[in-house]
Amino acid sequence: MPELPEVEGVVRALAPVAKGRTIQEVTVSDTVIHSKQLGKEAIIKGITTEDFMAEMVGMTIMDVTRRSKYIYFHLQKDGNACLLVSHLGMTGAWFDVNTIDEIPELKFRKHIHVLFKMEDGGLLVYSDIRRFGEVRLLDCEADHPPLLKMAPEPFEADACRHFLEMAALAKYARKPIKEVIMDGHVISGCGNIYATEALFNMNIHPGRTAERISEKRKKELFHAIVAVLQESIDAGGSSISDYRNINGETGTMQKRLRMYGRKVCAVCGTTTESMKIAGRTSVYCPTCQK
Repeated sequence: MPELPEVEGVVRALAPVAKGRTIQEVTVSDTVIHSKQLGKEAIIKGITTEDFMAEMVGMTIMDVTRRSKYIYFHLQKDGNACLLVSHLGMTGAWFDVNTIDEIPELKFRKHIHVLFKMEDGGLLVYSDIRRFGEVRLLDCEADHPPLLKMAPEPFEADACRHFLEMAALAKYARKPIKEVIMDGHVISGCGNIYATEALFNMNIHPGRTAERISEKRKKELFHAIVAVLQESIDAGGSSISDYRNINGETGTMQKRLRMYGRKVCAVCGTTTESMKIAGRTSVYCPTCQK
C-alpha cells in the first residue's frame, strides 16, 4: 500500500498539472456502477455514481495537497468550495494524459474507474486494479470525521509529543511497537515498509511492546521514522508492486531499503525472520534487533 512518501510524490507531480483546470465531463466504469447498484461502496464513497458525476461537472481544481496517506483535491464550483479526497488503497494510480493510450501499462488501462475530461481536452484518470482505493466528495474535511482523527503530520513540530503521549496510553502501551507506529492515530503515513526500516535502523525488535522502550528511545525512533520518510520522499517513493507516480513513473527507494523484503541482514549477514503483527508480515534481523 502506498505510504506517505508515495502519496507525497503523487501530489507533487499532480498539483502543477491539475491546478486551475475545470472538469467538463465525468465517466465512471461499469464495474463501479454495477457494484454501487448492488449496495457496495466501490471506489466512489458516500454518494451515488449519478450524483457524483453531476456534482463533479463544472468543478475547478484550485489545489492538490496531501494529508497523511490521502490526496486532497481542493475544488470550487459556483463560488462554493468543496473537497475530493482520494486514497490509493493497494493499487490506485492517477494519470494526466491526452488519450487513454498514453497510459503506459495495460493493467492500468484495463482498470480505469473514474475519468475526468477537462475543458482543455485533457484527461485526469483514476485507475485501480484491485479497487481498494476510494474517492470521496465532501463539503469539507469535517464531513468525514475519521479524517479529523489522524495524527499530526510527522514533520510538524508537535508530532513527536503526540507520538509519545499516544504510545503511553493503555490502549497502545502493551502493543508491539510495530503496530503502534503503523497506527495512523499515532503517526500519520507510516506503514509496513517504513516502520520496518526505522525499527531496523534503531535495532528495535518489531514485537517489543511500546512500554518496554524508554522515552528516550521512543524519541530516537520517532526521528528515525521521519528520516526514512524524508529519504523516501527524496527518492520518489518505493515502487515495489503496483505503486506508480502519475503517468506511470516509478520511485527508487526500493533500491535503498535495508530490511523490508530482505532475506539476509545487510549489517550482519544473518538470515532474516518474519512474524505477523497487526495482520502484516514483519521482517527483522534476529541478531541486530532486540
